[in-house]
Amino acid sequence: MPPLSMGALVVFALVAAALTLFVTEWLPPDMTAIAVLVALVVLEPYTGVPARTSIEGFASPAVVTIVAMYILSAGVESAGVVDWLAGRLAALTGGDEQRLLAAIVGTTGVSAGFVNNTPVVAVFIPLVTGLSERYGISPSNLLLPLSFAAMLGGTLTLVGTSTNLLASDLSAQLLGRPFSMFSLTPVGVVILAVGVAYLLTVGRALVPERVHPAADFTEEFDMDRHLSQLQVRDSSPLVGLTVQEALEGGVPDDVVEAVADVVDAGESLPTEATVEQVLAASDPLDIDVLQIDRNGESFFATATDRPLEPGDVLTVRGNRQAVNQFAQTLDLRDLARESVTADLLAESGHPAVLAEAVIHRESRLRGRRLADVQLRSRFDVTVLAVRRGDEIIHENLAAVELSAGDLLLLQTPLDEVGHLQDEGYLVLTEGPPELFDALDGGPPSLDAAAAVPLATLLAVIALAALDLLPIYIAALGGVVATVATGTLSASKAYDAVSWNIVFLLAGLLPLGQAMQATGGAAFVGGLLVDAAGVLPPLALLALVYLLTAVLASVITPAATVVLMIPIAVATAAEIGVAGFPFLVVVTFAVATAFLTPIGYQTNLMVYGPGGYRFTDFLRVGGPLQLLLCVVTTLSVSVVWPL
Repeated sequence: MPPLSMGALVVFALVAAALTLFVTEWLPPDMTAIAVLVALVVLEPYTGVPARTSIEGFASPAVVTIVAMYILSAGVESAGVVDWLAGRLAALTGGDEQRLLAAIVGTTGVSAGFVNNTPVVAVFIPLVTGLSERYGISPSNLLLPLSFAAMLGGTLTLVGTSTNLLASDLSAQLLGRPFSMFSLTPVGVVILAVGVAYLLTVGRALVPERVHPAADFTEEFDMDRHLSQLQVRDSSPLVGLTVQEALEGGVPDDVVEAVADVVDAGESLPTEATVEQVLAASDPLDIDVLQIDRNGESFFATATDRPLEPGDVLTVRGNRQAVNQFAQTLDLRDLARESVTADLLAESGHPAVLAEAVIHRESRLRGRRLADVQLRSRFDVTVLAVRRGDEIIHENLAAVELSAGDLLLLQTPLDEVGHLQDEGYLVLTEGPPELFDALDGGPPSLDAAAAVPLATLLAVIALAALDLLPIYIAALGGVVATVATGTLSASKAYDAVSWNIVFLLAGLLPLGQAMQATGGAAFVGGLLVDAAGVLPPLALLALVYLLTAVLASVITPAATVVLMIPIAVATAAEIGVAGFPFLVVVTFAVATAFLTPIGYQTNLMVYGPGGYRFTDFLRVGGPLQLLLCVVTTLSVSVVWPL
């Protein structure tokens, strides 16, 4: 085993620091990657990474191709191809759960080999939840297989996932052997077939039913003690005020103090008091007014300009203690026996609906408090509850700092919710059909315009597959064609790129170079070689797969592929076998990080809508990971002999 140099120790320290930051997310992953890049250059005497070399990752073929493929995928998505496909599946399956599951995993798996899997899953989530509600199927039974199928499909081609492109770049650097468009396909097809078969049989039995079929939103989010109805009495100070005036009127400090004294004394407020005074005087009350019912007619509370009248019934969100105090101080009658259901809010006739939305990893809401975002004042959107794994948060919502994977129950107007999704705040996962018709401009259809982005994508794949052009040049040409044909504007093309992923990949590439240059990869490879004393090369290949899969499920797949590929190649060299099979095994392992919801973006996207627990991914993904360890190792050794 080679000795451990000071440079290798420094690089290992940086790796340890990076892994800690990736797991704790004290910094966003992309910023962690840039910090690693800077540290490698500052410590150049030890790491051997000069400044110019450190930024070469931004011009690497892998990163350039990833940027281009984001834009090409957006072009296909904007033409409605994925929506159209999802709509056809809904019509063909007819509500049979087994056929629906087969259609979802089959279509998603194949699509994800050529189109970025994140928009594919984003389109399928509301389709799946809508069909689940219509046919009495638990969405939990379908959403986790949807995510896993998208990951399995990423193994089909070079462009199936960003880590394939990154692995190809590293393969070119370390072995002088980049991947072609379909290099991975022989094994990828086997992995997809085995994975789909597992999801339709064993996986189907293991997926837990966390969300009850056809449960309405109020049941799903356990809202029975957090939604109430209050009736306005003749003597209430709210009479004659609009809800907006009551909630937003200016309140002098002396009035707030006077109101506080009244509240402390347990008395009713004078008639000139407003709701805002109650909120200011009671530290404050965690109350939202959602709906006003008057003589069989309903009004959206934050949008109507109708003054409140005696007899009006207010539907409010808040716990019982807050509601009781709210009713007492504003002289409202508590209709405690009236149950507030999703149907009561959904069939109201006003333009607001109930919907679910998930916070994705790139969301503008991630890491921010609801109070700072001000969704209610800016978009008339009210958050009623937040589901985080198997925990549901009902109280003090303004102070909740949102995390990736959080599922939000919203009351939202139809004409505003599209802005939240289009501007990168969240992804709508479930709601009434009219909500998604409003987002999509009606039921999905496919016209002649869709042929242009599809033809562009197919041309890029063909040029690369026939070795007529390098993939990154063909993809850049496809970007030009996408903009030139009007499929996407230039600004939308730039917006389609997940720049945080670009910075993550480019920032981590120098770390792999430093591992190689300082002997760190050879040292860790030597440790694995020691295992070769009791394990044959094929078993060692399987061990590399398992180590990579576990690591990729804890930190980002991109970080894992950069760390593990130099180690895998060094290990192969130490035991005197071909390095390419070891490199390819790492590539497949990072693309199938099933074990946790945090390892892969699509797992996070289905985590909340499916009502899953953290351990559900291990429960379903663990056996699949072990199965694929055997299948992948054997398949790789056959296609690329050791």
